[in-house]
Amino acid sequence: MPTPEIDPPVLRIAAAMLVRADGRTLLVRKRHTTIFMQPGGRIDAGETVQSALVRELKEELGISVDIQSLVPLGQFLAPAANEAGVMVDAALFMVECDQAVQPAAEIEQAIWLEPDAPRDFPIAPLTDDYVLPLHKQLCGKSAHRRD
Repeated sequence: MPTPEIDPPVLRIAAAMLVRADGRTLLVRKRHTTIFMQPGGRIDAGETVQSALVRELKEELGISVDIQSLVPLGQFLAPAANEAGVMVDAALFMVECDQAVQPAAEIEQAIWLEPDAPRDFPIAPLTDDYVLPLHKQLCGKSAHRRD
């Protein structure tokens, strides 16, 4: 008798494609992990995805973002980076950032990545499959500069 398929658990999250004027986007790595991903996180009960993202960016990176400045990029489903057998359902927003970021809470490291930069470190499926291709499309070579 065939085993019934069981859908994996799904975490609803709000995620940011933070971009600077030079076209770079921010990736973060949580403490005790090796995988880089988008800043953001789970949506608390009673929160909108936008308010959850603004809260997470303040908690994780110490930046203040006007909720009206969030640019919706879509809803994306991908395997969770650090939880085997779990999927993330991410509401993704572009956020222009001219503030200094300071990793806080569970974030251990933050890096600014150029659109065409080679990546020799592990990246979350959501970031690799959806966010970085969108970033390259939106910020591409026209914004590519070296500091």
